[in-house]
Amino acid sequence: MDVSTKAPAPDFRLDGRRVLVTGAGRGIGLAASLALARYGAQVTLTARSADELEAAADQVRAAGGVAETLPLDLRNSNGVAAALAERPAFDVLVNNAGMNRTAPFLDVPQQDFDDIIGLNVRALYFTAQAVARGMASAGRGGSIINMSSQMGHVGAPTRTVYCASKWAVEGMTRAMALDLAPYGIRVNTIGPTFVETPMSGAFLKDDTFKATVLSKIKLGRIGHVDDITGAIVFLASGASALMTGASMVIDGGWTAD
Repeated sequence: MDVSTKAPAPDFRLDGRRVLVTGAGRGIGLAASLALARYGAQVTLTARSADELEAAADQVRAAGGVAETLPLDLRNSNGVAAALAERPAFDVLVNNAGMNRTAPFLDVPQQDFDDIIGLNVRALYFTAQAVARGMASAGRGGSIINMSSQMGHVGAPTRTVYCASKWAVEGMTRAMALDLAPYGIRVNTIGPTFVETPMSGAFLKDDTFKATVLSKIKLGRIGHVDDITGAIVFLASGASALMTGASMVIDGGWTAD
């Protein structure tokens, strides 16, 4: 079959689509909210801090976007489900909230394990479930974007729990994609390398650690949040309509060798 020269260009517009972004108060979540709103989405920002969310939403509005806030503790899965059940269905979920604490394997305390897995895996899982139920009921499909990491594809010293959480995100995303495909709901991951955010900033202040990171990133620089937002807009939009159960690794070449 010949490709028509009159075929429409990929459509990245999100006009009229309702998008929920978790961990939206700062970092990649805030950048995602700004980018999605720029492409026409109606963005709902959620995190625990109401003040931080309002400041973030004000940035979206100041840039001409439509934004509202929904303060939630995502670790309270019943509370999340109840809050989302009261709202119209979302068309897109950017499942971005996450955390990390580092320690050598022999020294990892159980509380760190429980906290990291609790947010990065359990909360992500049940937030996706609550949003997907709304999407399925609305009957118009949707896109779920689970924020993973390059550490969902490799290992690293002092990051056993974080790696475990992100490998879990990769696996659950593929299975989730199979369960939700009959509803027209696509599920994919994005796996960034180290990006200049409040979470990674504390690690990157260590010059020795930063040098090690840069030696792994073949393109020779730390990531910026704007390096990630293009992939988020792509996966949220119709431009990725045939993509599900996949991972977009944005790592500057870290995992290429």
